[in-house]
Amino acid sequence: MSSPRKCLSGKIGPSILNSDLSNLASECQRMLDSGADYLHLDVMDGHFVPNLTFGHPIVKCLRPKMPNAMFEMHMMVEPAERWIEDMAASGANMYTFHYEATQDVPGCVRKIKEAGMKAGISIKPGTKVEVLDPFIDLVDTVLIMTVEPGFGGQKFMADMMPKIEYLREHFSNLDIGVDGGVSLDTIQMCANAGANMIVSGSALMKSDNPREVMQTLRNTVEDSIQKSQLER
Repeated sequence: MSSPRKCLSGKIGPSILNSDLSNLASECQRMLDSGADYLHLDVMDGHFVPNLTFGHPIVKCLRPKMPNAMFEMHMMVEPAERWIEDMAASGANMYTFHYEATQDVPGCVRKIKEAGMKAGISIKPGTKVEVLDPFIDLVDTVLIMTVEPGFGGQKFMADMMPKIEYLREHFSNLDIGVDGGVSLDTIQMCANAGANMIVSGSALMKSDNPREVMQTLRNTVEDSIQKSQLER
């Protein structure tokens, strides 16, 4: 059941995992200067996923350098609740956790909101999208993984598009994110399926003109949103 209609918009969130991590602040600023709507920061614990990245001390260091940036933390950690307070205290804006990493989704969302952050929920490619139905009204966004979480630069999984289509059909006002292998070659599929929050790593970080790439991604999404609204 959909909530009262709101105006969806296309938002681009560069995934900084694919950046030059030795120059993280300047890489983040480069993406913001190129028109990023938010920054997508992947936090991996080496347990929930087979990789280890960075934690809240890095976020705390980044925040003063870009005080107005929106930080979405993609928390690939287990248990999902472990770092809520620390991330909030460090300046995170959104805490996107994995359905598979908690035994208490409502409780996790409640803790995130009490800490002053927005709440996002994500699922791995092997998880059925219908498991999220009872929780959609609790969260601010759903993030659909189009690669196996853990490493950047993987091949886009087009067979995940029906999950996005399902969410857009049943929850028309929901902010739906897509993460993994999203590029100029795959954005049309994501937009057609109904995604409006676009996480893109290599396609932006490795580009000589990230502003142009970002604008193309955003325009593709906006065009699909307008088309779908006309068809209603």
